[in-house]
Amino acid sequence: MASRSYTSFLDLAAGGLLDYPPTPRSLPRVMTFPGVVSDVDCSESNDGGSESATSSVYYYERKIIVANFLPLNARKDPKTAKWSFSLDEDSLLLHVKDGFSPETVVVYVGSLKVDVDVDEQEEVAQKLLDEFNCVPTFLPPDLQKKFYHGFCKQYLWQLFHYMLPMSPDHGNRFDRGLWQAYVSANKLFADKVVEVSSPEEDCIWIHDYHLILLPTFLRRRFPRAKLGFFLHSPFPSSEIYRTLPVRDEILKAFLNSDLIGFHTFDYARHFLACCSRMLGLDYASKRGHLGIDYYGRTVYVKILAGGIHLRSVESALNDPSASLKVREIQKQFEGRNLILGVDDMDIFKGISLKLLAMKQLLDQHPKLRGKAVLVQIVNPARSTGKNVEEAIAETYETTRRINETYGFPGYEPVILIDRPLPLYEKTAYYATADCCIVNAVRDGLNLIPYNYIVCRQGSPMLDEAMGISPGSCHSSTLVVSEFIGCSPSLSGAIRVNPWNIDAVAEAINVAIKMPDMEKQLRHEKHYRYVSSHDVAYWAHSFMQDLERACKDHYTKRYWGIGFGLSFRVLALSPSFRKLSVDSIGSVYKRTSRRAIFLDYDGTIVPKSSINKIPSPEVISLLNTLCDDPKNTVFVVSGRGRHSLDEWFAQCATLGIAAEHGYFVRWSRCLDWETSPVGLDNEWKKIAEPVMHLYTETTDGSSIEVKESALVWHHQDADPDFGSCQAKELLDHLENVLANEPVVVTRGHQIVEVKPQGVSKGLVAEKVLSTMKSNGKPPDFVLCIGDDRSDEDMFESISAGATSPDIFACTVGQKPSKAKYYLNDTGHVMKLLQGLAGASASASASASATTTFKSENNTQVPDNNMTHHIPVSFESVS
Repeated sequence: MASRSYTSFLDLAAGGLLDYPPTPRSLPRVMTFPGVVSDVDCSESNDGGSESATSSVYYYERKIIVANFLPLNARKDPKTAKWSFSLDEDSLLLHVKDGFSPETVVVYVGSLKVDVDVDEQEEVAQKLLDEFNCVPTFLPPDLQKKFYHGFCKQYLWQLFHYMLPMSPDHGNRFDRGLWQAYVSANKLFADKVVEVSSPEEDCIWIHDYHLILLPTFLRRRFPRAKLGFFLHSPFPSSEIYRTLPVRDEILKAFLNSDLIGFHTFDYARHFLACCSRMLGLDYASKRGHLGIDYYGRTVYVKILAGGIHLRSVESALNDPSASLKVREIQKQFEGRNLILGVDDMDIFKGISLKLLAMKQLLDQHPKLRGKAVLVQIVNPARSTGKNVEEAIAETYETTRRINETYGFPGYEPVILIDRPLPLYEKTAYYATADCCIVNAVRDGLNLIPYNYIVCRQGSPMLDEAMGISPGSCHSSTLVVSEFIGCSPSLSGAIRVNPWNIDAVAEAINVAIKMPDMEKQLRHEKHYRYVSSHDVAYWAHSFMQDLERACKDHYTKRYWGIGFGLSFRVLALSPSFRKLSVDSIGSVYKRTSRRAIFLDYDGTIVPKSSINKIPSPEVISLLNTLCDDPKNTVFVVSGRGRHSLDEWFAQCATLGIAAEHGYFVRWSRCLDWETSPVGLDNEWKKIAEPVMHLYTETTDGSSIEVKESALVWHHQDADPDFGSCQAKELLDHLENVLANEPVVVTRGHQIVEVKPQGVSKGLVAEKVLSTMKSNGKPPDFVLCIGDDRSDEDMFESISAGATSPDIFACTVGQKPSKAKYYLNDTGHVMKLLQGLAGASASASASASATTTFKSENNTQVPDNNMTHHIPVSFESVS
């Protein structure tokens, strides 16, 4: 059952629609721990007098398959009012278990395609769990209508298929009420998964666009849950997806998965582009796997087209009814070229375009009149609405016109079969068709070509019925749209643009007239792929990658951040913890040789601040720290020395490292020292013209000229183009500067060229080394920073300091080489105030006497003496 905090979170996400009644029965958790099954609802209290509610059992590996509909057929007897259920053999998800080991227990979570009365739901749920390992999610009828027929079918499905509601007559515009129904339905699905899952062990595989929000709800409850998501529909380009008012919520829900699957690289590429443009996330190939770094987690992206269930098709081929139907079809179309189309009745399957191509074929090739026949099988529509009604009307009208124009007694160019067909009958049509055409204008995968290929391979029984000699070669020809998911895997098919009617007509003509040997070669190539990449292969490959994606779950600590549908988890090292004044204060007070390194932007001054000049409070704190003779304090920044010199003019004894350490000044009374590794700036004459070239061709980019470095910024450019240009510029600069003493690096929306050996880490390393060489090794090191350049400092102080009291601290909870964090600049200031207070107290005590003895009885100079140790940038042996 959902906890109170979880319910509040979901209420915040879904508004008032979460008032729908919950499903009536709360199933016991299965395998809450390895080898243990819970026999009671976890929400029930134990009075202490009952026996333990758990019993030890042998643990079986389990997979939780979550989809909108369960792989079941349901029927209620009108006379007895009893429900009967059977497995839906046509459901692809039913057969994913073939890809798992025999010991694996597969549990299905989803809804039924029929309404079940509330008073019958508990009995039905128990029956489905006992007989089919299925756990039904019962949605109230009004919620089901708004969720499935409303937001899913009338909005999200159309947008994912590139259809924008440009006017009320063409598509439904975004409706906040339907969106809230979508959120509520996903919440109910999540509740049901929570009831039956063992988050520490089970793999949860979520399917398709109906349940995109499910990973967010489940990740909230189970930070280490193994969550896989597969999108069976297309994913639109960023230009289309960006029109979605809830685009960020949906993208973040995707990213709460561990593994996201797509049928084609195009769909994955569009998703990755959306993550880059809208969330600023980059992706990289990690040993052949695409991964997105998301708050310390790597979300992997898998590209693999689904497959068919071979045994189901082969079983249908051996059905005696199929053999009888094959003979009937052969007799009906004897001497003719049978072209087959099998499509659902919807606006994206391109049925009307296919019919127009058939008309064009008969126009351009009169010899095919009386010979070429298109049999179009129309599966029932999965959605309703004006668009579907118009598609049906257009299909019938176009068929009528073609038959009236080109038909004659005994010949109809187009035969429309608009009724549900049993599998054996479809199999017979597949087996006898000379050519199969799939002309969808946009589709997720589309398994029709795969079914056609397997049926054309035949079986001994079917071959005998068709009069094919044993051992004969089989053949097939395919015309497929380039906009369907299976197209990339069918390299031997004739690919067409379905909108180009002339080209489709010519493709059909080429398929009909193709030599038999070429048909056989293409068929053999296709059959090898389809038979080896079936649904079992697809499921096994996905689950294998999901396990790999989750292997580091228990090596990190997880923090939940964000409200509502913006929730995500932050994965951090187990040793990563918040730095408190209390924990560092006691160490600070008992140490006497302290080194303190502070970044500037984002550390002591907020990055969001328009005014970058340090506040009087910052100046006062730094002066108090610097006045303590036990402290060596440095501000280490990427900013130029002139700005830092002006801003910290009141800090006489503050050390400053500008431009990441290229310039260093130990105190205000000393001159700036320049790193000897970057004295030769002749390389700028080579790099700057190259950067100007890319600036001219990349709108929104700019060049920042520093004394030691050149930086090309593209944060205001188009995200995709800017990223592409940055990669090109990086390669270009590396080539032209190959013999120069510089390093070319790419950061967040920048490309920077700077001298080799210049980094913040080098500054920290030199300061610590010099303190050691002067016989005063630090016994306390504090380093605070917020960005990538500060990671060098964290690494250097950990490697270069011998003190056990090292505090490397990053600003913000994020993956870092630091072991500590502070939430923001406000917390940094509080920490520094605590340290400054300790120094001020020590100074007040010291002023009571003229001098005092340290632990080794040596006299320490008073506070007015310059206590910094000059640092040299010569190499240290």
